[in-house]
Amino acid sequence: MTTVLLIRHGRTTANTSGVLAGRSSGVELDEVGAKQASVAGERIAPIPLRALVSSPLRRCRQTAHALQAARTDGLGTTIEQGLTECGYGEWTGRSLKDLSKEKLWQTVQQQPSAVRFPGGESMVEMASRAVGSIRGWDSRLTEEFGDGAVWAAVSHGDVIKAILADALGLHLDGFQRIMVDPASISVIRYTSTRPYVVTMNSTSAELSSLFPPPAAKSKRTRRPKSDDAPVGGGLGSAETIP
Repeated sequence: MTTVLLIRHGRTTANTSGVLAGRSSGVELDEVGAKQASVAGERIAPIPLRALVSSPLRRCRQTAHALQAARTDGLGTTIEQGLTECGYGEWTGRSLKDLSKEKLWQTVQQQPSAVRFPGGESMVEMASRAVGSIRGWDSRLTEEFGDGAVWAAVSHGDVIKAILADALGLHLDGFQRIMVDPASISVIRYTSTRPYVVTMNSTSAELSSLFPPPAAKSKRTRRPKSDDAPVGGGLGSAETIP
């Protein structure tokens, strides 16, 4: 199966003003957010990607364009509706300070699986279509390029948290334990056995070592299947320090 890099969009004007942007039109990266997206692009530029997909919202498309600009392979962006922001309904465009006084706010914090935003989407619906989208792309890219395919998806904080929760085997009610910062990169490797969360909320670490070249086959030693979990912790993917 494939490995996906989940990339949150860079900081926006809504983030700095404390407003729940949701699916509002016209929300763009601010100066800091544009720089964050550019740095993310530089970090993943050495990684060979088979696809780059993005939420249709402008802040994600801007981030995806920054990722493209750092590459030399001419990789384009495909818009994926399943990765769009949660439909916050009547909460969209309101200040987080005001929303924190709503009774529903505490349910969002403690039991998100019970939340349906007024006039909008439930968090269960959001998680289901986001996870379905990621797993659908995983299946298609595996079929086309094989088990070693790597790809990237640009989306939103709550959406990425829901995908990570699924990969970790967490109930949706536990997804608020996960942090996903602007322009952060999280990596999930999907296999026929289970997903492996390789890293989460990475904003500065070097990532290319997470994608080593395939190991040479040996006739002397029987290696565990790549789908198997390493018993005892394993060697890891980083090079050994002499």
